[in-house]
Amino acid sequence: MGSPLTYVIALYIRLSTEDSKVGSFSIENQRHTLRQYAEDMMMEGVKNVELREFVDNGYSGTNFERPAVQELLELVRAGSINCIIVKDFTRFGRNSIEVGYFMEMVFPLYNVRFISINDDFDSDQLHGDTGGINVAFKYLISEFYSRDLSIKYKSAKYVRFRRGEYQSKRCPYGYQKGANGRMEPNEETAPNVRLIFELSRDGYSPKQIVKALFERGVLTPGEYKAAHGSCVHDVSRCHHIWPESTVSNILNDERYTGTYIMGKREVTEVGGHHVRMKDESQWVKIPDHHPAIVSKELFEQARAQRKRVPCPKKNIKAYLLRGKVFCGCCDHAMPRTSNRNHSFLCRHSGVDESAPCHGLTIREAELERLIYEVLSRQAQAVLNVGDLSNAGQLDIQLAKQAESNSRIEECLEQKRVLYERFVLKEISIEEYKARKADIDVELDRLRAVHSSLKAQTARTRMNEQTKSARAKLAREVAGAGGLTAGLADTLIDRVYVYPGNRVEIAWKMKDFCLEGI
Repeated sequence: MGSPLTYVIALYIRLSTEDSKVGSFSIENQRHTLRQYAEDMMMEGVKNVELREFVDNGYSGTNFERPAVQELLELVRAGSINCIIVKDFTRFGRNSIEVGYFMEMVFPLYNVRFISINDDFDSDQLHGDTGGINVAFKYLISEFYSRDLSIKYKSAKYVRFRRGEYQSKRCPYGYQKGANGRMEPNEETAPNVRLIFELSRDGYSPKQIVKALFERGVLTPGEYKAAHGSCVHDVSRCHHIWPESTVSNILNDERYTGTYIMGKREVTEVGGHHVRMKDESQWVKIPDHHPAIVSKELFEQARAQRKRVPCPKKNIKAYLLRGKVFCGCCDHAMPRTSNRNHSFLCRHSGVDESAPCHGLTIREAELERLIYEVLSRQAQAVLNVGDLSNAGQLDIQLAKQAESNSRIEECLEQKRVLYERFVLKEISIEEYKARKADIDVELDRLRAVHSSLKAQTARTRMNEQTKSARAKLAREVAGAGGLTAGLADTLIDRVYVYPGNRVEIAWKMKDFCLEGI
């Protein structure tokens, strides 16, 4: 490939977390090497060079889910980059199949010159070839290196774990990080953890445990963090009411026995982010990793007691208002009950008998009926005024806009003729300037009017489109005969339920106003 008139060179730099410990891989080192090579190219006769730099800092080379390399490839496809320089193949990528695809298919297709400095590879010198078996071997070596590095990193992490030197960034509820950085029981919250296990051992269900914690005024984990200045989310709706899922997670967490578990999940590919659960037989359990909050005996007793209580089936079947029904008092989601006569129930306040929404429930069929009544009334109102179209007004505005544009063209023609007369010396410079100033004033006025007319026309056209869409939707509502999945998805954002079967609807389409029943 000969040198084009303008050589747009992409200097690609990548640094992973493992590479950061090696000075030769540093971003500055790579930048210096690449720029020096580009300067040498210019010394050898490559002219009109434009350098662009792309840096992925802290990203693995085992896949191409990197922002800078994605931007680079988009520019390649757009024809904006015709040369890429990397320090070595591993900087661009360590997956032999993906790298080979770009080397064999993409870069030749877009006439992109690819240079790997340390590998002494320059596609411009191969005359259409892609490097053959030598390059393929280098790809494979890079991939094996990546896998070996991953294994070594995991092995070192396991060793630190077994020594008790390594743990998660955040301690589970009931623990805190001590002065030595290791997990130790929190004197304030550890007793709450023991209480949860003791209640479970004594036959309490997670729901009953939640009530017991509420009656004791125990702060939720989020409330406790907020009280100690480390709030990570809004806890204003908690009111000391623990989620049942939080209680269940604590009861299933073996870390409270002093045992740390590693290797529950594994990535589906080296360097990837997709994970899957491994079989429990493959988990790595490290006993006595940290001080226990509950004994192994208590943990097993609580587990055995929970197994006696059948776990209710999750209500995963799709229904019209799934994820849309909320309590109007406490703003928590109202799940649908799994019994035959489906209802929506506010479970959050179930343990607080003083709450205005305690025991709040509404039948699913009744809620759908109330919602459709509102939809029907709104649809009828839209249909009653549906014939009031602004089509005539739009035609008038378009005609005015065309007339305004014609007058602007006339002014521009006057300005052109005036200039010709000046050039032909039919008028003096003084007369030319004076008449030109008058024309410019009129042009500014006409352009302002034209701009206003365009804005008015756009608004009218938008209103017409909105009216048409509303009318179409209103006809759909009128003909539905009841609430449908399509109407619920299109129109309803949330439904707020209050005591006394009072309902408020937050509409997705603002034309359907908030209305109470």
